[in-house]
Amino acid sequence: MKKTLFLILIIAGLATGCAELSKILQSANVNLPLTEEEVINGLKEALVTGAQNSARILSAENGYYGDQLVKILLPDEARVIVENISKLPGGEKLVEDVILRINRAAEDAAKEVAPVFIGSIRQMTVRDAFNILNGADNAATEYLRKTTWNELYNLYKPKIQASTEKKIIAGISTKESWQTLTGKWNSVANTVAGKIAGLTPVNTDLDDFLTTKALSGVFLKVEGEELKIRKEVSARVTPLLQRVFGSLDNK
Repeated sequence: MKKTLFLILIIAGLATGCAELSKILQSANVNLPLTEEEVINGLKEALVTGAQNSARILSAENGYYGDQLVKILLPDEARVIVENISKLPGGEKLVEDVILRINRAAEDAAKEVAPVFIGSIRQMTVRDAFNILNGADNAATEYLRKTTWNELYNLYKPKIQASTEKKIIAGISTKESWQTLTGKWNSVANTVAGKIAGLTPVNTDLDDFLTTKALSGVFLKVEGEELKIRKEVSARVTPLLQRVFGSLDNK
């Protein structure tokens, strides 16, 4: 069927000229149904592009620290630590240095994100590809979140942990201060009086909290890249991306 169609187009082109033939062929290609191969290759290309762009943005200096949308801060429960240290001479800078180190660790980890994503993308099935193409605007991001979260978590956590274990003041690390604070708070919250007063124990694992925040930043960036490709023609930088995602423009 396709061969017949292209023969007709070539004959028509001989009558109308090469320039017109080129336009006719281009239009015909756009209107032909997408093949499975085109869909899966187009989705893989889009995911690789989004993953590489996200990793490049986050792994740059201040990729996390300089972006308020993804900057990693200490948990709300750490406010008491922050307020008390900030009262000391140079305390505010000390706190900010801790936050800076944590974000620098995340920026360092982000350098290794793209290969993890690409490993998952290579495993994508035809069904995955069509579900992503016809899914929500963040369907590709959710696919990557589901297939890479554990591996990325194991990549990020040791780097974050190394930052929280560095000594900050009087030979005490951020993690030790956190454990002391939450330990004292929980000892009160778990008493009868604490329960009557409605106090709630704090069970936040600091390294887990910070790692989770770092990964949330990764997927926020990936989602932004996915949305660009879905919605902005200029972000479809190859003919395959233009064809695959162009099929969604009128839906």
